[in-house]
Amino acid sequence: MRLKSLYYGTFLAMVTILSLSFLAFHAISDRMQTMTIDPIFDRADEVQLEGGRAALQTGGAKGLKDYMAGLDRIFNGSHYLLDAHGTDMVTGINRAALLPPAPATKSRIQSHGHSIITHRSQDGLYWFAADGRVPRPHIWTFLPYYFLVIGATGMLCWLAAVGVVSPIHRIASTIAAFGQGDLSVRVQTKRQDEIGQLGRSFNQMAERLERLIVSERRLLGDISHELRSPLARLKFAVKLARTSSDAKAALDRIERDVDRLTSLVADIVEITFVEGDPALQGAAMVRVADIIDEVVGDCNVEAEIRGCRIEVTGQVASTVLGNRELLRRAVENVVRNAIRYSPEKTAIRVSVTEKERDAIIEVRDEGPGVPEDALTRIFDPFFRVEEARAATGGGSGLGLSIAKRAVQLHLGTIAAENVYPGLRVQITLPRVMGPLLH
Repeated sequence: MRLKSLYYGTFLAMVTILSLSFLAFHAISDRMQTMTIDPIFDRADEVQLEGGRAALQTGGAKGLKDYMAGLDRIFNGSHYLLDAHGTDMVTGINRAALLPPAPATKSRIQSHGHSIITHRSQDGLYWFAADGRVPRPHIWTFLPYYFLVIGATGMLCWLAAVGVVSPIHRIASTIAAFGQGDLSVRVQTKRQDEIGQLGRSFNQMAERLERLIVSERRLLGDISHELRSPLARLKFAVKLARTSSDAKAALDRIERDVDRLTSLVADIVEITFVEGDPALQGAAMVRVADIIDEVVGDCNVEAEIRGCRIEVTGQVASTVLGNRELLRRAVENVVRNAIRYSPEKTAIRVSVTEKERDAIIEVRDEGPGVPEDALTRIFDPFFRVEEARAATGGGSGLGLSIAKRAVQLHLGTIAAENVYPGLRVQITLPRVMGPLLH
């Protein structure tokens, strides 16, 4: 029979454990009886036998009778000293029926409410025998103990249900709700054991799945919106090229729209890569200074073409754990965004500092900045400030979004603020404490 609930399984497990415990304790009790208690009683029987023999030798039948009467009074029951054939040394009555079959030299038998004990002397001349009634306890005598066992079983089952079954049931309900589409549901637990770890593992999985699903939905919506305009322009340019007398201008227009689509697709591929599983991208120890040097070296030419320059301040030996390419893209996108909106003959300042357990990278330009209400939105996919886009043509609007997601995957933060003039973007990454591992 398959159990459909852990509650029943827990109850049966508790009953089984108690039953096995009872059998084990019963076996231990029998073992202790045989090895410890019975030898003590055997020695006591031998002492009583030798006492009866001494009474017979010193006081005759009357002395033995008085001795046995004393034992009857103290221990209750009837006590006898028999000869080798089972004859009572006081009354002469044959009591061989009390003796065990040969070759036994002692016995302890309980039958029909009677306890019969026999013990033969070492020389085999005498037997000591005792016959007494064993009182049978009433069921009410043990009833409190039965209730105690039942109560203990119920308490253990309740503790198991509260401590194990109920939390698992709540986790299962949460997983079921998540599977039905409630992406915000989470397991509420403060436990530090395996059940708590299970709940936290589910929460981490749910958090990532929610982020991926929501990002995918948002990205698909944004892509459909962003592709509509360049495709419409491209279609118009094709029609114009067929009818226009200036074919070169029409083809140039088509080429510009194709370049924009190519750039957009490249950015979409890049943000999809950033959204992928970081475990598949490889994590290693990365020097922050190496990333800055590489990005500045790649962006210097673009800065010179736009008539501005890049200035780097700060020297740090910080290392971070993560994907080198993702981190490089994040910093590069921020620097290229600063170059795009910097006026001629101005500087893009890149500074690197250390603070407690973090490495901080700041990129500042002297451009127009952004409206205060857009400081957080500039990291959203496809968001572009209208004034800047009108002035420069803008990009796809994915650069800072790619940077934000790459930084978040490395457990860091990214934020922007106006510094008048210009915009400052700060990237904070948790650095690895201790020497760099090779």
